[in-house]
Amino acid sequence: MQALADAFEGVGIATLRFNFPFIREGRRRVDARPVVTGCIAQAMASATERSSSPVWLGGHSFGGRMASHAVLDAGLAPAGLIFCSFPLHPASKPATARAEHLASLGQPMLFLSGTRDALAEPSRLERVVAKLDRAELHWLDTADHGYRILKRTRSSNEGIYAEAARVAREFIDRQAL
Repeated sequence: MQALADAFEGVGIATLRFNFPFIREGRRRVDARPVVTGCIAQAMASATERSSSPVWLGGHSFGGRMASHAVLDAGLAPAGLIFCSFPLHPASKPATARAEHLASLGQPMLFLSGTRDALAEPSRLERVVAKLDRAELHWLDTADHGYRILKRTRSSNEGIYAEAARVAREFIDRQAL
């Protein structure tokens, strides 16, 4: 996550990183949704206090998915959402139920997903995003769920984190027009 935060900083996107209680405490089982969305609401309040710029929510995998729930559960009003490896379904169990709530969000949404992500079968994620207003999907060539790439077959010379940050910056800038 630090490499992604550094790449975002390189294109002028500040990030506020934090851990959920289960991570801080070294537990494998995730916290209950109210705990997680409460943490996200606190982080957004902190970011809003620190910056006069519009605040976007997002995160990698579970954190991004829970950020979208926090918008609805806690009544948050971010400028938009950026999902890094949105976990559409468990590995080897393709489904779309985890994304059903996204249609209730009015904010712009960017999905940065790897073409080898085992938690987001490409055709399913494409269908989900196509149904959402103000949403875009960007495929990161050869990246898996953790943004590990296949160097020998990747067609782009751009680093994976640099690409994700560039696309996020372009998306945010388009929303400001």
